[in-house]
Amino acid sequence: MNALDRRSNRRQQIALVTSALFSAGLISWPALAADPGAPTAAAGDKAPALEKKSDDSTTEYRNWFDVSVGGVLLQGDKAAYQRRYRLPGSAFGGVESFHYEQDVGKKGLFSIDGRGIFDTDDYALKLELSNPDIGYLRAGYKEFRSWYDGSGGYFPRNGQWFSLSDEELSLDRGEAWFEGGLTLPDRPELTFRYSHQFRDGRKDSTIWGDSNLTGGFGARGIVPAFRDMDEERDIFAADVKHKLGNTDLGVGLRYEFSKNDNSLNIRRRPNEPAADRVLTQREGVDTDMFNAHAFTETRLNEKVLVTTGYSFTTLDTDISGSRIYGADYDPIYDPLFARRQQRDEGFFGLTGGAQIKQHVGNFNLMLTPWSGWAIVPSLRVERQDQSGVAEFVETNVGAGPAFAAAAEDLLNLRERGFLDVSQSLEARYAGITNWTFYARAELLEGEGDLMERELEATTGVVDLVRDTDSTRFTQKYVAGANWYPHRRLNLGAQYYHKIRENSYDHVADTTSNVPPSSNRYPAFFRDQNFETDDANVRVTLRPLDSVTLISRYDFQLSTIETIGDYLDPVRSAEARSHILSQSMTWTPLARLFLQGSLNYVWDKTESPTAQSVPGTNLVLNVDNSYWNASATAGYALTDKTDLQAQYFYYRADNFEDNSQFSQPYGVGAEEHGVTAAIIHRIRKNLVSTVKYGYFRNEDETSGGHNNYEAHLVYSSLRYSF
Repeated sequence: MNALDRRSNRRQQIALVTSALFSAGLISWPALAADPGAPTAAAGDKAPALEKKSDDSTTEYRNWFDVSVGGVLLQGDKAAYQRRYRLPGSAFGGVESFHYEQDVGKKGLFSIDGRGIFDTDDYALKLELSNPDIGYLRAGYKEFRSWYDGSGGYFPRNGQWFSLSDEELSLDRGEAWFEGGLTLPDRPELTFRYSHQFRDGRKDSTIWGDSNLTGGFGARGIVPAFRDMDEERDIFAADVKHKLGNTDLGVGLRYEFSKNDNSLNIRRRPNEPAADRVLTQREGVDTDMFNAHAFTETRLNEKVLVTTGYSFTTLDTDISGSRIYGADYDPIYDPLFARRQQRDEGFFGLTGGAQIKQHVGNFNLMLTPWSGWAIVPSLRVERQDQSGVAEFVETNVGAGPAFAAAAEDLLNLRERGFLDVSQSLEARYAGITNWTFYARAELLEGEGDLMERELEATTGVVDLVRDTDSTRFTQKYVAGANWYPHRRLNLGAQYYHKIRENSYDHVADTTSNVPPSSNRYPAFFRDQNFETDDANVRVTLRPLDSVTLISRYDFQLSTIETIGDYLDPVRSAEARSHILSQSMTWTPLARLFLQGSLNYVWDKTESPTAQSVPGTNLVLNVDNSYWNASATAGYALTDKTDLQAQYFYYRADNFEDNSQFSQPYGVGAEEHGVTAAIIHRIRKNLVSTVKYGYFRNEDETSGGHNNYEAHLVYSSLRYSF
């Protein structure tokens, strides 16, 4: 163990001891919190009787202040623990929750809510001043952190494993906002809101780099990669609502602009002297969006309600970026960096953008023509037009002693448009005692076109021509019923069937003219159809006053049918899933409650591709089955002290070692978690909580590199006033 690891472990131990001492202090708080002026009893004496009841039992508290502190003692992969539990894996604490409110005049109210936890970057502050007869002003700020694990893949054949220099990645999200509203009686309601949002940090990527250090089994994508995120967005929104007669109407405007400066960072072939290199792909997107919308809601009579809505959106984007290889991240393009026997393709100087215009209108009716009936027909129409252009310098670096380099200025033009018309009809009937029935039908008809051109900007030579017309037709039907035969029993069942049919007519596509051995995507596709059937049944039973049972079963079958050039229809994938869930709540004693749940998911996706190459496991059918269980118990030790305990378990056994032919990605994992908490009401306005947790994770997919074992100690104190 090196000095850095020893210091890290020492800090964790100090944090854990500090948390334990704080917890012990909270447990002993009743003696410290006792009224110093109250009479005390000598050893062996009886406690003096109180002459009158304290007003504390009837006082209502509007404000509170929570402080907490915790610590984690961790062995194993810290990044995996951080991602799973959203905790830093070390000491943390601060103000968990704060609320203060004060009356202003007869109807006004001023309030402050806050939160601030160190080492989790979890902060929030909200201020509000409101009066129902005038309006309100609100302002706030919030920020929180999400953790990610920068682990890569594990190759079982020779135990090869790569990791980033720092795989404990994190991403901070936050928002600062202001909102005001004018709510004068019998006047239009006006609201305005401004919001500044951001995301900043690093997160892992599922696009991994490759390595040949696999013991002779060829290249595998197992080298971890990460994304640098730097995103900001500003939003301005204003709305007006008013009631005219029996009609509620509203109009609104929204304007937002954003700036994203992100990058994908991949290391390829690490520790291979002739091929080790780093790829940085920068992705810049600036957006400028404007939206105007309006709605009406009219009650024509007791049986007819009409609603309408319209929205217009225009969006402009500017793009920038590059894809450059180098010796380190964020390199400058250098053609001489290319290694012998390698050929990398990239680009730089990306410029361009896109414009989108969208119109959406909808019309809805709610009819109640007869007792127990509700019928809702609706219509939605959407038209969208897109156009875009991108220009960049493509780079090809060849192999050989000369390190020949080529750079080509390319221009890509793209236009796309579509029109979708959706209709739906929903009906509900509750005219039979203890029964409710419902059904819904949705239809969507759409057509669109796509035009794309790619040419050399300097010579005008066209490299790609693509014109595609498309149509789509979607149907979805839902039917269900709920039955309440007894006050202790109710049942529900639902079924839905969904079909989506996509057809493509490639009017012109240069990829369809190349030899069959070349890439013909996407002109190869002519039709692709999706079909899904889903059924579920739910039962709620209370055999005893103290016992409640909830059972549910779901079944889903999805198929994908693909039709390509000169080929018969092929069922390219079939997915089946069964989901069983059972929960129970039992209160055997007035002081004791027990809860438990069990969920099992059997989920498999099969494809003919898995049998396309007999005798190999190059492509596997997908298995996403897993099960989990949890149990919770609560017991009132005394009138002021409660004990709570919880256990959960998760297991996925889908790992299949096909590393001889490909990279195994199936999930094999087992997880346990136990927590126990003591909640003590020192006074009505003073409550302390002490919690301990133990967590263990074993991950077969990573070869055990993501395993961890963690002990958590946490304490909190709430003071109400």
